[in-house]
Amino acid sequence: MPNATPRLSAEGILLLIGLAIGWGINWPIMKFILVEIPPLSFRGSCLMLGGVGILGLARASGLSLHIPKGYLKKIIWVSLLNIIGWNVFAIYGLSFLPAGRSALLGYTMPIWAVLLSIWILNDKFTVRVGIALLLGVGGIAALMSESLLSWFGGPVNHELLIGAGFMIVAAWSWATGTVLMKRWKIPMNSVALTGWLLFLASIPVLIAAFFIDGLPPKAPSTMVLWGLVYNVFIAFMFCYWAWVRLVSLVPISVSSLSSLITPLVGVISGILILGEKPGWPEFSATLLILGAVAVINSGAKQTPANK
Repeated sequence: MPNATPRLSAEGILLLIGLAIGWGINWPIMKFILVEIPPLSFRGSCLMLGGVGILGLARASGLSLHIPKGYLKKIIWVSLLNIIGWNVFAIYGLSFLPAGRSALLGYTMPIWAVLLSIWILNDKFTVRVGIALLLGVGGIAALMSESLLSWFGGPVNHELLIGAGFMIVAAWSWATGTVLMKRWKIPMNSVALTGWLLFLASIPVLIAAFFIDGLPPKAPSTMVLWGLVYNVFIAFMFCYWAWVRLVSLVPISVSSLSSLITPLVGVISGILILGEKPGWPEFSATLLILGAVAVINSGAKQTPANK
């Protein structure tokens, strides 16, 4: 895996843009799919098809699919946390919450990732990281402000609390898997590694789906099938490869805080797809989140990353 540079390179910026669009737009798409397909069946099928697809592309490109000796257990741990933990808890959280709120809670991930990287990777907590973290948290808080006020100002909605709990656990799981992937520096090309992570994760998820979800009573509608196609090729095959690649290029604080653009795209896509009207929370969050990304990627000289 390449050496990490202190800020996003041109490649990193392109990967970040692709991630933000690919994953951001997918939140309302997933909400739509869950109407017809149970959570585990949906995620398990996407993981299996995405993993097989990426491994097939790697093989066709002449890349080695060999897992280095002594790294299988580490790959399984990363797959368990970064893929299974995130996908399962997030999809159940999404079933209890609106798409926009789910995305925002899921992207508390950078908070956990930065704190875990300081503990596990001995990363320095610099003033720049602290300011970016505060700006990012401020952006998320702004987007959640009206929801938080309604939570504390009215009767307790147990479904919202359960959904929020699922999303926080999903965010923590994603962050932990990302930090471990950074620590272990698995010596594989990012394409093959991504394929194995998705494929290995799909096996237990599909087994659980068989017993929990059962067989589908009817075939999905055409629109839902298109949503599945989007998830397999964009949200899984491209976006997960881009994330693994991005984590290898820059420190955890840079990759995780930069990913805060994704929930912003999720909110915007909700406005465009679901007809929601933006207000002061969306506008203030835009400034805060973009400020966090700008701060975390400023003030350090770039060094070339090894391919």
